[in-house]
Amino acid sequence: MELYRVTVDIQDINDNSPVFPKSKIEQEISELAVLGARFPLESAIDPDVGVNSLQKYTLQPTDHFKLNVQNGAGGNKNVEMVLHSPLDREKKNNHNLILTALDGGKPQRSATVQINIIVLDGNDNAPVFSQASYKTSVVENAPKTTIVTTVSATDADESSHGIQYYFEHASSTVKALFSIDADTGKVKVIGDIDYEKHKQFTVKVKAKDHGGLTDLTEIIIDVIDVNDNTPKITIMSFSSAVSEDAAPGTVIAMINVQDLDSGDNSKITCSIDLNSSFKIISSLTNYYNLVTDSELDREQTAEYNITVTAVDGGNPPLSSKEVLNLKISDVNDHAPQFEQESYNAFIAENNPPSTTILTVKAVDMDWGQNAKVSYFLIDGNLNGAPLASYISINSESGVIYSEKSFDYEQLKSFKMQVKAQDGGSPPLSNNVTVNIIIQDQNDNAPQVLYPVQTGASVVAEIVPRAADVGYLVTKVVAVDVDSGQNAWLSYKLQKATDRALFEVGLQNGEIRTVRQVTDKDAVKQKLTVVVEDNGQPSRSAVVSINVAVADSFPEVLSEFTDFTHEKQYNDSLTFYLILALAVVSLLFIVSIISIISVKIYRWRQNKLFYKSGANLPVIPYYPPVYADGTLRHVYNYEMCGTTDSRMSDMKFVRPYSQNTLVSQSRMGTVQREKKEQEVDELTLEQKPPNADWRFPPNQRPGPSGAGARPDEAGASAGVIAGTGPWPNPPTEAEQLQALMVAANEASEASATLGPRYNPQYGPDYRQNVYIPGSTATLTANPQQQVPQQALPPPQALPPVEAPKAAQTPASKKKPTKKDKK
Repeated sequence: MELYRVTVDIQDINDNSPVFPKSKIEQEISELAVLGARFPLESAIDPDVGVNSLQKYTLQPTDHFKLNVQNGAGGNKNVEMVLHSPLDREKKNNHNLILTALDGGKPQRSATVQINIIVLDGNDNAPVFSQASYKTSVVENAPKTTIVTTVSATDADESSHGIQYYFEHASSTVKALFSIDADTGKVKVIGDIDYEKHKQFTVKVKAKDHGGLTDLTEIIIDVIDVNDNTPKITIMSFSSAVSEDAAPGTVIAMINVQDLDSGDNSKITCSIDLNSSFKIISSLTNYYNLVTDSELDREQTAEYNITVTAVDGGNPPLSSKEVLNLKISDVNDHAPQFEQESYNAFIAENNPPSTTILTVKAVDMDWGQNAKVSYFLIDGNLNGAPLASYISINSESGVIYSEKSFDYEQLKSFKMQVKAQDGGSPPLSNNVTVNIIIQDQNDNAPQVLYPVQTGASVVAEIVPRAADVGYLVTKVVAVDVDSGQNAWLSYKLQKATDRALFEVGLQNGEIRTVRQVTDKDAVKQKLTVVVEDNGQPSRSAVVSINVAVADSFPEVLSEFTDFTHEKQYNDSLTFYLILALAVVSLLFIVSIISIISVKIYRWRQNKLFYKSGANLPVIPYYPPVYADGTLRHVYNYEMCGTTDSRMSDMKFVRPYSQNTLVSQSRMGTVQREKKEQEVDELTLEQKPPNADWRFPPNQRPGPSGAGARPDEAGASAGVIAGTGPWPNPPTEAEQLQALMVAANEASEASATLGPRYNPQYGPDYRQNVYIPGSTATLTANPQQQVPQQALPPPQALPPVEAPKAAQTPASKKKPTKKDKK
């Protein structure tokens, strides 16, 4: 790098107008003022320079005054009014003038101020300063109230003590730094004077007497410099970083030093610390270069804090310092290094995926991109699967995560390799071994091996009633697949039918009796044992044990057949049960409706059959013939026969003795009468007796002999037809003869009716009524006629209604609603 000095001159444009400090000026002038008297005015200020600055003033009107413009120190223009025509207070005591300031720019800018002149009464003499100008000096940073100088003026009038002193047209800077005593004329310091800001001040002082006459003087104040400014160091160019392989003499920075003081106070010497890898050399006046002096190594010193010291030549000397922070840029000459030679990480089983296992950290002594380390898993297999399916690593942070949940019972530990690689070109890398150890968790509940819990059967342990205290009933055997304290099992008795009878060993699970078994102890004893492990939180299993206090197995079996097993149903099973119940109920309703429909259909078919078979011939019924010709017992039976043999039914009842015949006959008569009333209201008359009846009167059943009274015969017949007992039992000869005749008639009837008396058909007892022990037969068949002489007199037998006689065409009528029922 090389240095060049460049000076930039800013050219001014007329962008500022002249400005008067005050908008109105008041001036008191005595009417006795002599011609040529001067009255200074406050000048206008124009910040522009050159022709754009203030150039001239004009005054209107000019009857009594004219302007006098003078160039002052520093190029300022001092303006004053000069009296050229006498004033007369009696004619005009007040004059108004307009002062205009004009600059030389294009376009021209101007400013005006109004001057009000008050004419005072006569005053003969004006005050006069002792010197036309005063020159003095003051040290910068002088204390306040320091007297800089004293001005004085005299007046030829007698009352000269009435003179007053004022700063005339003083700038704001002068008014801030200095003050003047109006009576004595002493000028004092009231502010901080700085040589570097103002090296000289020019102040105008006006003296004024009581008559309004004035005089003007000028004070020139020089400021003496003091070494109160330290050198200022400016870094013009600085490379904050330099490569560690930079050659000696490489420029690091260019420095400029300045001192605002003057003389020897502004002479500066610049230097840096000794025993450094750098040095400073001077190039131009007050300019220095900072360069390298030896080879650099970033790994030993990554950065340098270089202190530049500048000292001036004052007495005492002042100095300043500037610290430069220089960083050494890196070259990729170091590989990443892990903080440990190997890592061991522990993770609990059943961990959720993406669980953080550990963080590996590698450090690269290089810097920037060369020190950016990335982490990778070295490919490998674990249990036949890629290692990446178990473990993943964040390439930027080195955090190792689990990809799946680990199971301690399947995998207890494994190893893997992690590579750390930097971002240099070419990249450098290093490897480390990581050991992952799975920690067991209490995730398995104890499993009861004995006694085996089955729901199909009840298993009971038998305890004899003579068992002593401490009798070993059984032992609960359980295991836990966990390890460590998670597999330590303890046994507790949770429920018991009689807690005072049994206890369980805390560690071994043995169930023993606590006291002597007595006869009062129940045979059925149910124990509930809780097997609990030592994990946190602990897990447990419950086993139920049935204990029988008995001496024999049959006693145990009888007592334990009513054991109820507690069953647990889940929600899905309950749903299926409800669904099955609904289906079964629906099927049941459908079945009932089907059965009722079939019954109604068959009942209607049967009704049609009975109507069609009303004219079938009557089949008489005859009781069996015994060897001795007598009927010792009466056999009562019911029989129902149809064309469909599947509908036939027959019920036999045990034989009745003669003593019970009467009561049974009465019950049959009542039932028969009720049925006859429901079936038909038509009263059937008794048919005439059969014409083939050939028994003489003395051989008829009933009272023996022909001399029986008709009324007695009628009574006997009424009892026989009803439910009463036999009045006079027939002899054996009479009974034998009646049975033989009945057998012959049955043979003749079978020959005439043909297929009707096939053995598959039973007798139609609805058409004939046979009275046991009597030869009389009540029939509804008109073909069978009994001779009148073979029957008792008509009044001897009361009319007996036959059970549902067959209807003839003459007696057939439309069935009624009652008939259908």
